[in-house]
Amino acid sequence: MDCEFSSRIGHVPPSFLREIFRVIADERIISFAGGLPNPNLFPTAAFARAMQATLDESARSALQYGATEGIPELREVVAKSYVQKDDIEVSADHVIITNGSQQGLDLLGKVLVNENDTIAVESPTYLAAIQALSLYRPSFLSVPLNDNGLDSNALEAVIEEHAPKLLYTIPNFQNPTGLTYDDDVRKRVVQILKNRRTVLVEDDPYGEIRFEGERRTPFAKYKDDAVLLGSFSKIVAPGLRLGWIVTRDMDLYDRLLIAKQAADLHTSSLIQHVVYRYYRDNDAQAHIETIAAHYKKQKNAMITALHKHLGDSITHTNPEGGMFIWATLPERVDTAKLFRLAVEEGVAFVPGESFFTSDAPKNTMRLNYSNSTPSRIDEGVRRLSRALDRYDF
Repeated sequence: MDCEFSSRIGHVPPSFLREIFRVIADERIISFAGGLPNPNLFPTAAFARAMQATLDESARSALQYGATEGIPELREVVAKSYVQKDDIEVSADHVIITNGSQQGLDLLGKVLVNENDTIAVESPTYLAAIQALSLYRPSFLSVPLNDNGLDSNALEAVIEEHAPKLLYTIPNFQNPTGLTYDDDVRKRVVQILKNRRTVLVEDDPYGEIRFEGERRTPFAKYKDDAVLLGSFSKIVAPGLRLGWIVTRDMDLYDRLLIAKQAADLHTSSLIQHVVYRYYRDNDAQAHIETIAAHYKKQKNAMITALHKHLGDSITHTNPEGGMFIWATLPERVDTAKLFRLAVEEGVAFVPGESFFTSDAPKNTMRLNYSNSTPSRIDEGVRRLSRALDRYDF
């Protein structure tokens, strides 16, 4: 069929992860590439009980069409988490349940972004956010990251000059770097945006998986109209495709609801009921703490392996939580070229240039530690070292 495709889809960059998932389907490959939670930690037994109880007791409502914003019980679970952990005034009426936090990004794009609008993003930033928002044909403005969060001077210059429609952030265990904003940077970001129309978006899929340091304060504690995105993917299981948006701007809330209704009517009623039942009948916080304890061991194993096998040829971040380490090689190394050698050696990663909207350095990479055992992490880094030894400088 000879189709004439929309100009919109032509502006969406293909994801490097599509190529990666084809590669890592080979079980001989040790993958540090995809941002995959550890499947050994999925609460399968508890989830099976929750599914059966839902079908036994609530099948008529769980299998029926539902409200676009989601079932009230699950929205209340989300709202109470912000109230209890962060002392933020959030109610169920501020929550929309989505098909993963990825849908939240898409809905924000639909509701807020016109062609040629500007969007400020961290540099580097989450590659799927670039892809999702590119559908709406914005111009991206890159704001560099320091070790403690956004470069506030650079952000202030971007806000002053361009007045972007959105500022998209991942302030906890950032994807891809693993960095976390300190509270002073968070307050400075809010100060810079005071009396501005730029919508501050905090995407926080990893914040619960903290294994070192102290919990940080969400932007919404300092800024009433900050938009929060969250996900059950990392704290329950990603196959659920379940996330949320929180906004206390009810005008924005209503428009997001219209956009979601037009997109899919509502997120699966069955999955929402089962996840609510899982939270009601189990100690979900204890499970999250178990995940964090395992990921700490895996992160430490990766750092040990990087020092052991790559030594001074690499620098890297040391995250306090989450799933990723950001590594930098000498400037003469192009990690996109190194990737091909690495796959030949039996290991995969994501070249860093995929995470930039402009001026991408060639010598960086994202390494995921959550989906490999410590022994496989050591072997994978050893294979990466072999690939680097073969690199044609």
